[in-house]
Amino acid sequence: MKVIALSGSNVGTKTRTVMEYITQSVMKQEPEVEIELIDLAEVDMVFSDGRNYTEYTGDTGRITRALMEADAIIIGTPIFQASIPATLKNVFDLLPVNAFRDKVVSMVATAGSAKHYLIPQQHLQPILSYMKAQVVQPYAFVEEKDLHRNQIVNDDVIQRLDRLAEDTIVLTRTYSEIREAADAAYGF
Repeated sequence: MKVIALSGSNVGTKTRTVMEYITQSVMKQEPEVEIELIDLAEVDMVFSDGRNYTEYTGDTGRITRALMEADAIIIGTPIFQASIPATLKNVFDLLPVNAFRDKVVSMVATAGSAKHYLIPQQHLQPILSYMKAQVVQPYAFVEEKDLHRNQIVNDDVIQRLDRLAEDTIVLTRTYSEIREAADAAYGF
């Protein structure tokens, strides 16, 4: 199983801190899972111009191919101006409409206030559903007060992130088994 943990912003450290934790949680729970953390702050992405994702080169091509090859994706996003960042939206724009078909996708959001709790459900989930993702419910929400000096300081948040990692792994395995059984039923 191949999992991509995507830290969906080119600024700040809170989302990266949370995504590092969830990556470690996946590796601890399932050591045989291949997981890669991609931080959009560390890459040079170009804007989508309508080309097929296979035609992009450099970091853009590497990231789009990694997402297309993944079995599961854990998307971490900060909430800026009551929405997802443009860098994350650009990643979605680079991919085809059915990019997440047969993929399990889970969401983690970081925000300065609990007032933004519903933003992932209102802004990110419709995009993922449109792109045919099997979205893990519920998502994890982390407030600024839950982090201190690049460490998660709230035990409840740690438990929710561990559960999200577990749910992502279990659902990915389950969907994979269901698809394999359906394919085997054809007998050719």
